Amino acid sequence: MIKQVSIIGAGTMGNGIAHVFAMNGFKTTVVDVSEKALEKAQQTIAKNMDRLIAKGTTTEEKKTATLANLSFETSLENGVKNSDLVVEAATENTELKLKIFTQLDTFCKPETILASNTSSISITKIAAATKRAEKVIGMHFMNPVPVMKLVEIIRGYATDNTTTETIMALSKQLSKVPVEVNDYPGFVANRILMPMINESIYTLFEGVAGVEEIDTVMKLGMAHPMGPLQLADFIGLDVCLAILRVLHEGLGNPKYAPCPLLVNMVTAGYLGAKSGEGFYTYTAGSKDLVVSKRWRNN
Repeated sequence: MIKQVSIIGAGTMGNGIAHVFAMNGFKTTVVDVSEKALEKAQQTIAKNMDRLIAKGTTTEEKKTATLANLSFETSLENGVKNSDLVVEAATENTELKLKIFTQLDTFCKPETILASNTSSISITKIAAATKRAEKVIGMHFMNPVPVMKLVEIIRGYATDNTTTETIMALSKQLSKVPVEVNDYPGFVANRILMPMINESIYTLFEGVAGVEEIDTVMKLGMAHPMGPLQLADFIGLDVCLAILRVLHEGLGNPKYAPCPLLVNMVTAGYLGAKSGEGFYTYTAGSKDLVVSKRWRNN
Protein backbone atom coordinates (compact mmCIF):
# COMPACT_ATOMS: atom_id res chain seq x y z
CA MET A 1 0.00 0.00 0.00
CA ILE A 2 1.30 3.44 -0.94
CA LYS A 3 1.35 5.94 1.92
CA GLN A 4 4.63 7.83 1.63
CA VAL A 5 5.48 9.49 -1.70
CA SER A 6 8.55 11.40 -2.87
CA ILE A 7 8.66 13.80 -5.82
CA ILE A 8 12.04 14.46 -7.43
CA GLY A 9 12.20 18.02 -8.78
CA ALA A 10 10.51 21.15 -7.42
CA GLY A 11 9.77 22.82 -10.76
CA THR A 12 6.38 23.44 -12.36
CA MET A 13 5.53 19.77 -12.81
CA GLY A 14 7.12 18.61 -9.56
CA ASN A 15 5.30 21.07 -7.33
CA GLY A 16 2.03 20.37 -9.16
CA ILE A 17 2.39 16.61 -8.65
CA ALA A 18 3.30 17.14 -4.99
CA HIS A 19 0.26 19.40 -4.57
CA VAL A 20 -2.07 16.69 -5.88
CA PHE A 21 -0.61 13.91 -3.74
CA ALA A 22 -0.57 16.01 -0.56
CA MET A 23 -4.10 17.28 -1.18
CA ASN A 24 -5.29 13.67 -1.41
CA GLY A 25 -3.85 12.69 1.93
CA PHE A 26 -0.43 11.28 1.02
CA LYS A 27 2.65 12.19 3.05
CA THR A 28 4.73 13.81 0.33
CA THR A 29 8.39 14.80 0.27
CA VAL A 30 9.64 17.13 -2.44
CA VAL A 31 13.33 16.64 -3.23
CA ASP A 32 15.48 19.16 -5.06
CA VAL A 33 19.14 20.18 -4.85
CA SER A 34 18.08 23.84 -4.73
CA GLU A 35 16.78 25.31 -1.47
CA LYS A 36 15.44 28.25 -3.47
CA ALA A 37 13.45 25.93 -5.75
CA LEU A 38 11.98 24.16 -2.72
CA GLU A 39 10.94 27.46 -1.13
CA LYS A 40 9.33 28.56 -4.38
CA ALA A 41 7.49 25.22 -4.68
CA GLN A 42 6.08 25.59 -1.18
CA GLN A 43 4.90 29.13 -1.94
CA THR A 44 3.37 28.04 -5.26
CA ILE A 45 1.39 25.22 -3.67
CA ALA A 46 0.09 27.59 -0.97
CA LYS A 47 -0.94 30.17 -3.59
CA ASN A 48 -2.67 27.53 -5.70
CA MET A 49 -4.60 26.37 -2.64
CA ASP A 50 -5.63 29.99 -2.01
CA ARG A 51 -6.98 30.17 -5.58
CA LEU A 52 -9.04 27.03 -4.98
CA ILE A 53 -10.39 28.52 -1.76
CA ALA A 54 -11.33 31.72 -3.60
CA LYS A 55 -13.20 29.64 -6.18
CA GLY A 56 -15.04 27.79 -3.45
CA THR A 57 -13.66 24.39 -4.47
CA THR A 58 -11.71 23.78 -1.25
CA THR A 59 -11.43 25.08 2.30
CA GLU A 60 -8.89 26.62 4.66
CA GLU A 61 -8.92 23.36 6.60
CA LYS A 62 -8.01 21.43 3.44
CA LYS A 63 -5.19 23.86 2.74
CA THR A 64 -3.82 23.39 6.26
CA ALA A 65 -4.00 19.60 5.92
CA THR A 66 -2.35 19.68 2.47
CA LEU A 67 0.56 21.81 3.63
CA ALA A 68 0.97 19.60 6.71
CA ASN A 69 1.40 16.58 4.40
CA LEU A 70 4.36 18.21 2.67
CA SER A 71 8.03 18.12 3.56
CA PHE A 72 11.05 19.37 1.63
CA GLU A 73 14.51 17.86 1.34
CA THR A 74 17.76 18.61 -0.53
CA SER A 75 19.26 15.16 0.10
CA LEU A 76 18.05 12.55 -2.37
CA GLU A 77 18.90 9.67 -0.03
CA ASN A 78 17.08 11.20 2.95
CA GLY A 79 14.16 12.23 0.79
CA VAL A 80 13.37 8.80 -0.63
CA LYS A 81 14.57 6.17 1.84
CA ASN A 82 11.13 5.62 3.43
CA SER A 83 8.96 6.12 0.34
CA ASP A 84 6.59 3.59 -1.18
CA LEU A 85 6.52 5.50 -4.47
CA VAL A 86 8.96 7.94 -6.04
CA VAL A 87 7.86 10.13 -8.96
CA GLU A 88 10.75 11.71 -10.83
CA ALA A 89 9.89 15.08 -12.36
CA ALA A 90 13.33 16.41 -13.25
CA THR A 91 14.36 18.13 -16.49
CA GLU A 92 13.60 16.21 -19.71
CA ASN A 93 17.18 15.02 -20.11
CA THR A 94 17.96 11.36 -20.65
CA GLU A 95 21.36 11.26 -18.93
CA LEU A 96 20.05 13.11 -15.89
CA LYS A 97 17.12 10.73 -15.53
CA LEU A 98 19.34 7.66 -15.87
CA LYS A 99 21.62 9.03 -13.14
CA ILE A 100 18.65 9.74 -10.83
CA PHE A 101 17.14 6.28 -11.32
CA THR A 102 20.46 4.57 -10.66
CA GLN A 103 20.65 6.46 -7.36
CA LEU A 104 17.00 5.78 -6.53
CA ASP A 105 17.55 2.07 -7.03
CA THR A 106 20.30 2.24 -4.39
CA PHE A 107 18.54 4.50 -1.89
CA CYS A 108 14.96 3.16 -2.00
CA LYS A 109 13.44 0.12 -0.33
CA PRO A 110 13.38 -2.98 -2.62
CA GLU A 111 9.57 -2.81 -2.88
CA THR A 112 9.42 0.90 -3.78
CA ILE A 113 7.84 1.70 -7.16
CA LEU A 114 9.86 4.14 -9.27
CA ALA A 115 7.88 6.33 -11.68
CA SER A 116 8.94 8.97 -14.17
CA ASN A 117 6.93 11.96 -15.31
CA THR A 118 8.86 11.97 -18.58
CA SER A 119 6.85 13.19 -21.55
CA SER A 120 8.82 11.28 -24.19
CA ILE A 121 11.88 9.36 -22.94
CA SER A 122 11.76 5.56 -22.99
CA ILE A 123 10.62 3.98 -19.72
CA THR A 124 12.37 0.78 -20.81
CA LYS A 125 15.67 2.68 -21.08
CA ILE A 126 15.14 4.36 -17.71
CA ALA A 127 14.24 1.02 -16.10
CA ALA A 128 17.42 -0.54 -17.46
CA ALA A 129 19.41 1.79 -15.18
CA THR A 130 17.93 -0.08 -12.18
CA LYS A 131 17.76 -3.63 -10.85
CA ARG A 132 13.97 -3.43 -10.48
CA ALA A 133 12.76 -2.92 -14.05
CA GLU A 134 9.47 -4.60 -13.19
CA LYS A 135 8.76 -1.79 -10.70
CA VAL A 136 9.56 1.12 -13.05
CA ILE A 137 6.70 2.87 -14.81
CA GLY A 138 5.76 6.16 -16.44
CA MET A 139 3.29 8.60 -14.85
CA HIS A 140 3.00 11.44 -17.35
CA PHE A 141 0.91 14.16 -15.72
CA MET A 142 -0.43 17.08 -17.76
CA ASN A 143 0.27 20.73 -16.95
CA PRO A 144 -1.19 22.35 -14.85
CA VAL A 145 -1.26 19.19 -12.75
CA PRO A 146 -3.89 20.26 -10.18
CA VAL A 147 -6.34 21.05 -13.00
CA MET A 148 -5.72 18.53 -15.79
CA LYS A 149 -7.36 15.12 -15.35
CA LEU A 150 -5.26 12.94 -17.65
CA VAL A 151 -2.31 10.82 -16.56
CA GLU A 152 -0.58 8.70 -19.20
CA ILE A 153 0.54 5.46 -17.56
CA ILE A 154 3.43 4.04 -19.57
CA ARG A 155 4.46 0.41 -19.24
CA GLY A 156 8.11 -0.29 -19.92
CA TYR A 157 9.06 -3.57 -21.58
CA ALA A 158 9.55 -5.23 -18.19
CA THR A 159 6.93 -3.38 -16.09
CA ASP A 160 4.81 -6.02 -14.35
CA ASN A 161 1.04 -6.18 -13.98
CA THR A 162 1.09 -5.56 -10.24
CA THR A 163 2.98 -2.27 -10.67
CA THR A 164 0.69 -1.17 -13.49
CA GLU A 165 -2.48 -2.02 -11.60
CA THR A 166 -1.20 -0.26 -8.46
CA ILE A 167 -0.41 2.96 -10.35
CA MET A 168 -3.68 2.89 -12.31
CA ALA A 169 -5.64 2.57 -9.05
CA LEU A 170 -3.51 5.23 -7.36
CA SER A 171 -4.15 7.70 -10.19
CA LYS A 172 -7.89 7.28 -9.65
CA GLN A 173 -7.36 7.98 -5.93
CA LEU A 174 -5.90 11.32 -7.06
CA SER A 175 -9.14 12.01 -8.99
CA LYS A 176 -7.24 11.61 -12.26
CA VAL A 177 -8.16 9.62 -15.36
CA PRO A 178 -5.33 7.16 -16.08
CA VAL A 179 -4.80 5.87 -19.63
CA GLU A 180 -2.45 2.94 -20.10
CA VAL A 181 -0.11 3.16 -23.10
CA ASN A 182 2.92 1.27 -24.35
CA ASP A 183 6.49 2.50 -24.37
CA TYR A 184 7.27 4.08 -27.75
CA PRO A 185 8.73 7.55 -28.43
CA GLY A 186 6.36 10.33 -27.37
CA PHE A 187 3.83 7.77 -26.05
CA VAL A 188 0.38 8.99 -27.24
CA ALA A 189 0.04 12.60 -26.09
CA ASN A 190 3.27 13.97 -27.51
CA ARG A 191 3.46 11.69 -30.53
CA ILE A 192 0.29 13.42 -31.72
CA LEU A 193 0.68 16.87 -30.16
CA MET A 194 4.29 17.68 -31.07
CA PRO A 195 3.99 17.09 -34.84
CA MET A 196 0.97 19.43 -34.80
CA ILE A 197 2.96 22.11 -32.97
CA ASN A 198 5.92 21.56 -35.30
CA GLU A 199 3.69 21.89 -38.37
CA SER A 200 2.24 25.10 -36.93
CA ILE A 201 5.77 26.49 -36.60
CA TYR A 202 6.53 25.42 -40.19
CA THR A 203 3.35 27.22 -41.29
CA LEU A 204 4.69 30.41 -39.69
CA PHE A 205 8.25 29.76 -40.95
CA GLU A 206 7.04 29.39 -44.54
CA GLY A 207 4.93 32.56 -44.37
CA VAL A 208 1.56 30.90 -44.81
CA ALA A 209 0.07 32.96 -41.97
CA GLY A 210 1.01 34.92 -38.85
CA VAL A 211 1.07 33.81 -35.22
CA GLU A 212 -2.36 35.16 -34.32
CA GLU A 213 -3.93 33.86 -37.52
CA ILE A 214 -2.58 30.31 -37.04
CA ASP A 215 -3.76 30.16 -33.44
CA THR A 216 -7.16 31.65 -34.30
CA VAL A 217 -7.77 29.05 -37.02
CA MET A 218 -7.05 26.22 -34.59
CA LYS A 219 -9.09 27.74 -31.75
CA LEU A 220 -12.16 28.65 -33.76
CA GLY A 221 -11.92 26.01 -36.48
CA MET A 222 -10.87 23.01 -34.40
CA ALA A 223 -12.29 24.07 -31.01
CA HIS A 224 -8.87 23.99 -29.33
CA PRO A 225 -8.89 26.00 -26.08
CA MET A 226 -5.43 27.35 -26.90
CA GLY A 227 -3.70 27.80 -30.24
CA PRO A 228 -0.67 25.55 -30.95
CA LEU A 229 1.87 28.40 -30.92
CA GLN A 230 0.58 29.73 -27.61
CA LEU A 231 0.59 26.17 -26.28
CA ALA A 232 4.20 25.73 -27.43
CA ASP A 233 5.13 28.88 -25.50
CA PHE A 234 3.31 27.54 -22.45
CA ILE A 235 5.05 24.13 -22.62
CA GLY A 236 8.43 25.74 -23.32
CA LEU A 237 10.01 25.80 -26.78
CA ASP A 238 13.08 24.00 -25.43
CA VAL A 239 10.87 21.19 -24.14
CA CYS A 240 9.07 20.97 -27.50
CA LEU A 241 12.40 20.76 -29.28
CA ALA A 242 13.69 18.06 -26.91
CA ILE A 243 10.58 15.92 -27.44
CA LEU A 244 10.71 16.31 -31.22
CA ARG A 245 14.33 15.19 -31.17
CA VAL A 246 13.36 12.09 -29.16
CA LEU A 247 10.62 11.34 -31.73
CA HIS A 248 12.95 11.95 -34.68
CA GLU A 249 15.77 9.82 -33.24
CA GLY A 250 13.53 7.09 -31.87
CA LEU A 251 11.30 6.61 -34.91
CA GLY A 252 13.77 7.58 -37.63
CA ASN A 253 11.10 9.33 -39.67
CA PRO A 254 11.89 12.75 -41.22
CA LYS A 255 8.33 13.94 -40.53
CA TYR A 256 9.38 14.42 -36.89
CA ALA A 257 12.38 16.64 -37.72
CA PRO A 258 12.06 19.92 -35.77
CA CYS A 259 11.45 23.08 -37.79
CA PRO A 260 14.64 25.16 -38.21
CA LEU A 261 12.78 28.17 -36.79
CA LEU A 262 12.15 26.28 -33.54
CA VAL A 263 15.81 25.31 -33.36
CA ASN A 264 16.91 28.91 -33.89
CA MET A 265 14.49 30.31 -31.30
CA VAL A 266 15.67 27.86 -28.63
CA THR A 267 19.32 28.51 -29.51
CA ALA A 268 18.72 32.25 -29.11
CA GLY A 269 17.01 31.79 -25.74
CA TYR A 270 13.43 32.60 -26.80
CA LEU A 271 11.79 29.76 -24.90
CA GLY A 272 8.23 31.03 -24.51
CA ALA A 273 6.45 32.10 -21.33
CA LYS A 274 9.28 31.10 -18.98
CA SER A 275 11.82 33.34 -20.75
CA GLY A 276 9.36 36.20 -21.33
CA GLU A 277 9.20 35.81 -25.10
CA GLY A 278 8.51 33.16 -27.68
CA PHE A 279 5.78 33.53 -30.29
CA TYR A 280 4.15 35.90 -27.80
CA THR A 281 5.58 38.38 -25.30
CA TYR A 282 4.88 37.80 -21.60
CA THR A 283 4.84 40.56 -18.99
CA ALA A 284 4.69 39.77 -15.28
CA GLY A 285 1.25 40.52 -13.86
CA SER A 286 -0.41 40.85 -17.28
CA LYS A 287 -2.83 38.32 -18.75
CA ASP A 288 -2.96 40.04 -22.16
CA LEU A 289 -1.84 37.88 -25.06
CA VAL A 290 0.56 39.98 -27.12
CA VAL A 291 2.21 38.65 -30.28
CA SER A 292 5.98 39.11 -30.19
CA LYS A 293 7.11 42.14 -32.19
CA ARG A 294 9.19 39.73 -34.29
CA TRP A 295 6.00 38.28 -35.74
CA ARG A 296 3.71 41.28 -36.05
CA ASN A 297 2.41 42.01 -39.56
CA ASN A 298 4.12 38.90 -40.97
